[in-house]
Formats: sequence, structure tokens, C-alpha cells
Amino acid sequence: MELEQEAPSTSATSTTPPPSSSYTLFLKIMSKRRTWVFLFVLVYAILLASSWNSLKSILSWYKLQASRSSTSSGWPALYASVLLGAVFGLLSMVAALGVAVPATLVTWITIVVLLAFFGKPKRTLVLEGRKITRDIASFVFKILLREGNLVAAVCAVLGYFALVRKNYAE
Repeated sequence: MELEQEAPSTSATSTTPPPSSSYTLFLKIMSKRRTWVFLFVLVYAILLASSWNSLKSILSWYKLQASRSSTSSGWPALYASVLLGAVFGLLSMVAALGVAVPATLVTWITIVVLLAFFGKPKRTLVLEGRKITRDIASFVFKILLREGNLVAAVCAVLGYFALVRKNYAE
């Protein structure tokens, strides 16, 4: 009798291979908060490095405009600061998207699994899942847009004052 009970348990374990050590190491690394912070900083650094030429061109345009005008007009500084704010706002939105996607997926999976545990039929679960996906995506988009606009506004104001101060110093 004991041999009959042991046979099914050994056959069940032999069909599923144990997870590889690299996979478990990957899961262990990705479960750390500092890994996600590192990924956020890395994405932001890559985006900033790739847009460095556009930032340099904006600043060189401002220097050209500031050297042309003998009067101390603030318009070139305003244009340059708005462009700099827009670039940094877009960069922050893209970098935040890299963090928001995994968090959104975890939230979505949690909600769908909870709905399944409460006994929703599959058809209703699919419809609810679509509605939840739409709601979560719109919520994340609104937050990203608001945060990007906030970063853009702060960078534009700080950039304007830095450029005007630099212009008056020269």
C-alpha cells in the first residue's frame, strides 16, 4: 500500500523539472527595490545621454540669440527654458513609465486573481479584466502626464532664472 502511494508522488515530481539556478537568481534580484531604483536611474541616464545633443543645440541657440541682441531681452531665455523644460518633462515621463509598467502589471494581476477567487465566471472575468485594464491604463497615463508637466514646469522656471542670471552676469 505504501508503494502505491509513493509511486504517484514520485512521478508527479519527475515531470516538472526544478527551476534553474539562473532563473531563481534572476527572480531574487528583480524582487529587490534597489534593483528597480537602479533600473529607473539607468533608463533616465540613457535617455539623458541620448538627448544630450538636443539639449546642447537648445543652449547653443540661446547663446547665439543672447549674443545677437544687444538689449537684455528675456524672450530667448523664455523660449530656451520652455524647450529645456519640455525635454526634461518628456524624459521624466519616459523614465517613470519604466517603473510604472511593472507596478501596473502587479496591480492588474492582483485584481484579476482576486476576482477569480471570488468565483466570477470566466466570461464575466474577461469583461471585468478589459474594463480594469482600460481604467488602470487611463489612470497611469493621467498620473504620468501630470508628473511630466510638473517636472517640465519646474525645469522651465529654474532654467529661465538660470539663463537670465547668466545673461546679466555676462
